Amino acid sequence: MKPDDIEQLKELVAFLKENEIAEFDLDRGDLKVRLKFASAVVAPAAPAAQLDLASLARLMGTGAPAAPASPAPVAHLPVASAPAAPVAVEEEVLHILKSPIVGTFYESPSPGSSAFIATGDRVEKGQVVCIVEAMKLMNEIEADAAGEIVKRLVTNGQPIEYGQPLFAIRTA
Repeated sequence: MKPDDIEQLKELVAFLKENEIAEFDLDRGDLKVRLKFASAVVAPAAPAAQLDLASLARLMGTGAPAAPASPAPVAHLPVASAPAAPVAVEEEVLHILKSPIVGTFYESPSPGSSAFIATGDRVEKGQVVCIVEAMKLMNEIEADAAGEIVKRLVTNGQPIEYGQPLFAIRTA
């Protein structure tokens, strides 16, 4: 990362803390950043924080905010601050494997058989990680990056959309 990028990242962290946003993903070309703030309690009845996209675009040095990668809007819940504990920032770069088609997500080749992969498994580029059923056709979905599966973002049998995140992969 260039010094300017690091400075922008620091400004982004300050902006996210100021607006009480618990998680944030940024995917711009080769740069992929995921920020997740540790929180003691999430306020259940509080309204979602409104993110000022123009301010964010100005902060990130772009002319206009980029269109969201997923079709569904993401709700950002305010985080209750704990003055005694410092806020930890997770600056881990994760690759998100997204669905190339609309259909139904299946973790295994058939009911009752073991899953293709589990959290913590290492995958290679081109390795089958799941199946998406579309119009009675079973489509094998392959990993588009090598690394460790950090999290599965959908449940077995769940309907999914085109471009919906399926897995988070730690590539480093």
